[in-house]
Amino acid sequence: MIHFQELNLQYITNEAGEKTAVILPIADFEELLEDLQDLAIVGERKDEPTISHEELIAELEKDRLL
Repeated sequence: MIHFQELNLQYITNEAGEKTAVILPIADFEELLEDLQDLAIVGERKDEPTISHEELIAELEKDRLL
């Protein structure tokens, strides 16, 4: 996850010196999009039932994934 302080932002300003747009590196933009997608998925799944950590481990072991 990218933190705001880590972004390499450049601003475009109007004649009055007010910020009107942002320029950022493609890699930062893509990482922000990925973070937004992750947050959307979390929002979509918020009402799904949960299982305990122990149950998850047991399922993974049963499926031989651990």
